[in-house]
Amino acid sequence: MPFTGNFTCNSFKSGLFDGDFDFDTDTFKIALYTNSASLNAETTVYTTTDEVVGSGYTAGGNTLTVSKGITGGTAFITFANTSWSAAITARGALIYKVGGGSICVLDFGSDKISTTTFTVDFPTASSTDALIRLS
Repeated sequence: MPFTGNFTCNSFKSGLFDGDFDFDTDTFKIALYTNSASLNAETTVYTTTDEVVGSGYTAGGNTLTVSKGITGGTAFITFANTSWSAAITARGALIYKVGGGSICVLDFGSDKISTTTFTVDFPTASSTDALIRLS
């Protein structure tokens, strides 16, 4: 089944309680996928199945820079914007820990097409806007 929405992966939720994710020392990546990908909350690890293929895109995607904090009792995590200098068509993405579990699935809502640079813009690092927020 193709993309059906944005999901925080169950492997991330359980991994938080098990201490499997360290946003100070672990390496996190974002991989891009075609509209054939079947990614959802049950996606546990990075997969190459239906990942974008092409010149300018390397399997596994880009390494992400983490931005985190806590304000007013809400902890938050987001990432710096990332881009590929390539013509790319992608329907969504998977954020994951290298050598570990999946964090979240991003559904772009439709195929997004670039002719020169493909950029993923993340929300600002704040307690009201960040990609992941825990209150």
